[in-house]
Amino acid sequence: MKRTDKDIKRILKGRTVLVTGANGFVGSHLTDKLVEFGADVHVLLRPSSSGVYHNLAHIQKKITIHRADIADKEAVRRVLMKIKKEGSSKPVIFHLAAQAHVGESWWRPYETLSSNAIGTLNVLQTICDIKLKVRKISFAGSSEEYGNVDPHLKKLYRFDKSGGLILDEFTPLNPQSIYATSKVAGDFLFRNYHRAYGIPTGVARKFNNYGPRQNPRFITGVIITQALERKLIKLGYLGAKRDFTYVKDGVMGHIHVNLFGRPGEVYCFGSGKTIMMKDWLDLILKLGREMGYWGEKKVVYEKWRGRLGRSEVEELRVDYSRLRRLTSWKPRYSWEEGLKETIQWYAENRDDWIGKVDWR
Repeated sequence: MKRTDKDIKRILKGRTVLVTGANGFVGSHLTDKLVEFGADVHVLLRPSSSGVYHNLAHIQKKITIHRADIADKEAVRRVLMKIKKEGSSKPVIFHLAAQAHVGESWWRPYETLSSNAIGTLNVLQTICDIKLKVRKISFAGSSEEYGNVDPHLKKLYRFDKSGGLILDEFTPLNPQSIYATSKVAGDFLFRNYHRAYGIPTGVARKFNNYGPRQNPRFITGVIITQALERKLIKLGYLGAKRDFTYVKDGVMGHIHVNLFGRPGEVYCFGSGKTIMMKDWLDLILKLGREMGYWGEKKVVYEKWRGRLGRSEVEELRVDYSRLRRLTSWKPRYSWEEGLKETIQWYAENRDDWIGKVDWR
């Protein structure tokens, strides 16, 4: 069924919407879009001594801000009680709060599980405890949940004629990192609470978003920021294949899954095609040269850079036809269009990211 922006606005205009993790990369873009659709947007931010809004500074007067650590159940309860008392009937909730860096999950394993699994449990259990009736609550899943092909289950996987892997809602999950495992936990908790308590949950399993405001420690930002700042670009293993999705398309995927997805079900979305990381690098460098941001760059490959042990995920590509059949969602941005906007943002907003890089 074709779903339009008018359908979305009709549901969201004036409705209370809560976004957890709203100050993050995808969360901030989602918050922008919800404000644009006329929702009464509330955001849950992790408390910090700086109190800085970072990615939400430009719209802070248009939203209601709540501060709570998602891993602190009492703090979560206070926020959801405010939503229950002050908001409209049946609010919509987008649960995006998470420790989102795969590599970082090995160095902060307890925090990753606390935020991504226990934090998710806190939200769901509190909804039950305070009897909050929601229109829908959706979870931000991840393509990392699929990991690599399990050789013992190979018959359950789909491949194209050339042997390329195709992933969908029914592909086995085989997480390769603590981050991925924490996302699998959240994914199943959402389905558990739908079956047990009837909470209208949904899982939006997204594939590799990129775009403005993304932390420069993720691969697209790593490449762009080094190209802007250095003559020599240092990278690790670039043989993996990824399905990259521009964040503005990803945000609309989240909205479509939440508002139109069937409760208790999983929907995947992404570009539907893969690119090897070496080719992604070449495309970024080519576009940046054409835009006049840098000249020729030398690239050095160092084997020690990359994921621990044998935890690298080799290939991720989505078949998003299930969501498309349900809502007509599909990507609107080509890789070139998305990368041009991304490169321009990094070039024009150095102060927003230079303190976050961890080049060595």
